[in-house]
Amino acid sequence: MSGDELELEQEHLSELYAHVDALRDEAAERVEAGGDPDAVAVWQAELARLDGVEQGLCFGRLDMTDGTCSYIGRIGVFRDSDDEQLLVDWRAPLARAFYTATAADPQGVRRRRRISTRGRTVVAVDDELLDSDGSEEHLVGEAALLAAVTAERTGRMREIVTTLQAEQDAIIRSEERGILVVQGGPGTGKTAVALHRVAYLLYTHEHLRNRGVLVVGPSRIFLDYIGQVLPGLGENRVVAATIAELRAGVDITESDSDAVRKGSARMAEEIARAISSRVRIPDQPVLVDFEQQRLSLEPETCRDAAAKARDTGLPHNQARLVFQNELVAALAELLVERMESALLTEDGRALDGGSADGRLGAADLKALSAAGVVVDPDDDAPRELVDSADREALRGSLLADERIADALDELWPELTPEEVVTDVIGAAPRTSADVALLDEAASLLGDGAGRAVFGHVVVDEAQELSEMQWRMLMRRCPSRSMTIVGDLAQTGSGAGARSWGRMLAPHVADRWRLAELTVNYRTPSEIMAATAGLLEGTGLRPPRSVRSSGENPWLEWVSRESLGDLVRQVVAEHAEGQLSVIAPPDLVGELAAELGVPLPVELTDAVVVLEPGQAKGLEFDSVLIVEPAGILGGGGFGRSDLYVSMTRATRRLGVVCVDSVPEPLAGMASRERVAAAG
Repeated sequence: MSGDELELEQEHLSELYAHVDALRDEAAERVEAGGDPDAVAVWQAELARLDGVEQGLCFGRLDMTDGTCSYIGRIGVFRDSDDEQLLVDWRAPLARAFYTATAADPQGVRRRRRISTRGRTVVAVDDELLDSDGSEEHLVGEAALLAAVTAERTGRMREIVTTLQAEQDAIIRSEERGILVVQGGPGTGKTAVALHRVAYLLYTHEHLRNRGVLVVGPSRIFLDYIGQVLPGLGENRVVAATIAELRAGVDITESDSDAVRKGSARMAEEIARAISSRVRIPDQPVLVDFEQQRLSLEPETCRDAAAKARDTGLPHNQARLVFQNELVAALAELLVERMESALLTEDGRALDGGSADGRLGAADLKALSAAGVVVDPDDDAPRELVDSADREALRGSLLADERIADALDELWPELTPEEVVTDVIGAAPRTSADVALLDEAASLLGDGAGRAVFGHVVVDEAQELSEMQWRMLMRRCPSRSMTIVGDLAQTGSGAGARSWGRMLAPHVADRWRLAELTVNYRTPSEIMAATAGLLEGTGLRPPRSVRSSGENPWLEWVSRESLGDLVRQVVAEHAEGQLSVIAPPDLVGELAAELGVPLPVELTDAVVVLEPGQAKGLEFDSVLIVEPAGILGGGGFGRSDLYVSMTRATRRLGVVCVDSVPEPLAGMASRERVAAAG
């Protein structure tokens, strides 16, 4: 590419940054000026958005057959004086051809140019002329794509806005409504696609900015790993959380041997029964004392009150108030009846009871006067001694009485989610599987404190969620607008998904759609071939790898005593990129100590030690699997865990076995043999 072309692109890039700098200065001034908090928050968000797109602001250009030209970048930029668009946001309709135009379908594009920058400097341009006969299948921007997937890892996910492929772009720009399931094997970019779809939806659907978007990931490690993607796309207003973090204040442990039972939807029925069983309808009258009087609540009265409370459809703790009000009203009427007949005239007759029509006689008026009640002697209309205001005051007094309150609580107690879950599963230390149970109990009790509702929800590694966890998520997205990404071949939990339809049917029936990613951009074909034995008999097909690394995976057998020495040797020989050592949970602490790496991990370190579950969704230049038999023996889904672990690498894979070699890996070459061939 000529220097003139680089100079031309540099001139345009410098103008773009000048405009962005001016916008940033204005936002900073507005924030510094203060004033209305809401306005300041808007300018702070704008400042964060502009800071987030500093790197790679402009990355492409489209030259159209009609002679027009458009630059493509992370945000839209306009020249203030004449509204000329200097940069088209990658999410705008005009930019779509940058990702989807081919020689067979040029979509009006004559030339597609990819612009590589370092900081604010243009370092290279790569042109693709769409004027061939279209007979060859190829990946759009293949050179840029392969450069991106082979670049060294940093411990943070990169956005793929510059290298999106057509099948990815189609998913990103699909309609917002309903549930979209994105099924994709290792390396297909399903996580990046989901995050780019969030950015696209926020750009095209303004209401989502107000209602909010939630991104749910399998672990805090994973969320830290993807944390820079959306800011780099100009979006900062997204909530990211694990399932456990969606309910605050739960102190959880890491392991749970009963996760499958706790994840079953049958637990919802058990929780509902546990709550219902705490409402007691007495067989005998309940006697209560109030101001030196003994009152009786009859079983039939209690039964009627409970029926009225349940008929409201309110949660338990709100329905309890209806139940209590019904019983207090009954007690108040009982007291009123007594009061009406309690005042007697001088000759012993009931006040206001000696006349068939309820009118007050002279003796009645005299008795009332003696009691301090002033009555107009000329007003002899029929009356009740206790009017509606008196009844209301009486009900208030009954509700405030501790003895009455205790008696009512015995019949219909106020409950907490923790109490209900303890009734169902006991008082053991809480685990992540218990969070969904607590949330279920809270929904039935009416305890919705802190439960935010979102306009759209993204669920990553969705195959791991249990039926109870899906119930928990659906409560947070009444619109059922979701992007669900996962891979059934990587399900590592007995409570997880075997079928997307079976998991979603209770919530949306068949009102969901499936999109599949079929191309593996990350994992070399050599590594995918080594995992073939793990998918045998599953009926699942691995995605097609687009590249070969030229480096074959190896397997080494060592004794338990020599394990640490071999691992240290492999790590010492690791010269470039990021290496992850993945091992069964019982070996992680030992290996981290051997290698002198911290736990919890720092994802940006050159060497990290992880459990298989922690590695989900991550990628590294090199991966060393230690003791795969221990991973395979980690439960009925051990094959999935090992499959996940082996497919994290973008370049090199090694496997170290202790005592025995698992049958699915028996065909792997030895370390010595691979080294000799290399």
